[in-house]
Amino acid sequence: TTIKITRETRERLGKLKEHERETFNDILNKIFYVLNTCKKNPLKGQKILNNIDKRIKRREIMRKRMKMN
Repeated sequence: TTIKITRETRERLGKLKEHERETFNDILNKIFYVLNTCKKNPLKGQKILNNIDKRIKRREIMRKRMKMN
């Protein structure tokens, strides 16, 4: 199934990738999981978000290192 999204939304989703092969479907499911977790247990949701943020930053650092080589 195809859904229409703006270029801006596509770019925003792309920035949430934790690894290169992660699909937009994977990202959307991750968003839903985090939202539901935050609703039930805000502290656990915050921990999940912090871990995701760390993995995204780590991925960005690795990308920069690979470009330099």
